[in-house]
Amino acid sequence: MSSSPTPAASAVPGSAAAPHVVEDCFGVVQLLSDGTVRRSTDYSVLPLVGGVPPDLPVEWKDIVYDDTHGLRLRMYRPTTTGGDGEKNKLPVLVYFHGGGFCLASFEVINFHAGALRLAAELPALVLSADYRLAPEHRLPAALDDAESAFSWLRAQAAASPAADPWLAESADFGRVFVSGDSAGGNISHHVSVRHGSGRLPLGPLRLAGCVMLWPYFGGEAPTPSEAASPPGEPMGTALFDQMWRLALPPGATKDHPAANPFAPGSVPLGDLGDAFPPVLVLDPDQDVLHDRVADYVARLRAAGKAVELVVFPGQGHAFFVREPCGEASDELIRVIRRFVHGG
Repeated sequence: MSSSPTPAASAVPGSAAAPHVVEDCFGVVQLLSDGTVRRSTDYSVLPLVGGVPPDLPVEWKDIVYDDTHGLRLRMYRPTTTGGDGEKNKLPVLVYFHGGGFCLASFEVINFHAGALRLAAELPALVLSADYRLAPEHRLPAALDDAESAFSWLRAQAAASPAADPWLAESADFGRVFVSGDSAGGNISHHVSVRHGSGRLPLGPLRLAGCVMLWPYFGGEAPTPSEAASPPGEPMGTALFDQMWRLALPPGATKDHPAANPFAPGSVPLGDLGDAFPPVLVLDPDQDVLHDRVADYVARLRAAGKAVELVVFPGQGHAFFVREPCGEASDELIRVIRRFVHGG
C-alpha cells in the first residue's frame, strides 16, 4: 500500500506500546493509536463498472482555487456547445465528490467518468472540486473549503471578462448549481444553507439550484433502514459510522450539525431566506440512508422550500459512482438535465 503518514488534527491518546491501527477504512485510510494517519493513493478498492465513457466531446484542466491549502478543482467544458455570445453560455455545476469526508478526489477515475458525462450530456461547465479530508482535517474543514470554492468562483464572475478564459467564454454565472454525491450531497446542503442564511454572499453569481445525490447525513437515533443494515453490508451503517468517527470533531456525536441538519445548533430551515435555492434530491431506494433522506425532503417541504425527490428503484448508495455508464445513471443524467435546464 502506497501511503504517507500524517499527524491527525486531533491525536488519539496513545500508550507505551508501539502505535497500532485503531481505524482502518478500506485500507486507504488508517488511523493509528498515536494519532498518525496512513493514507494510500491506491483507490483500486473502488470498483468502476463499465469503464470511462469513450470519446465524449469534453476538455478539462486543473486549477488551484485555494492557494493557502493547495486545493484544486478540475474544470470540464464540452467542446460542442458554449462559447462566445450569451445565448451559448452554459450553466455551471460545482460538484463535490463523495467518500464520507475521508476518501477520494476528483482525480479518482470513477468521479472523472461521472464528470465527463455531466459536462457532455447536460451540457454544463462542471467544476469538480477537492476539499481537505478527515481525519487529518476534521469537519467543518470540508464545508469551509466548499465555501472557499464558491468564493473563488464569485471572484471569477466579478472579474469577468478577465476571469479564467473558459469561464469568461462559457459560464452563465446566473445559472450556478451546487451538487455532489454522498458527502458531496451533505456539502451541497451546507453551501445552500450558508448562502440562504446570508453567511455566504455570492453576487454577482446566482445560486440557481442544489442537486444532491444520496446525501450523507447522520444522527444518533437510527432510522429503520439504518437499523436493518447487516454488519457486513459494504455501503452500510457500520462503514458510515466509522467514517463519522473519523470525520467529526473529537468527542462529537452524529447529532453534530455537520452530520445532522436538524440537530441543535443547525440553522432552522424556516429561517432561511429566498436565497436558499430549489433542491433536487436523488435517492436510491436500497440505500441504507433512504429513510433519512426521505425525512430530510419532508422537512424541507414542511419549511416551504422547493424540493423535488426522485427515487431510483433497486439501486444502492453511490450507483452513479460505481457504474457511471449504466442504465440507472442514464436516467440520473436525464433527471439532472431537466432540473438544470428547466424541462
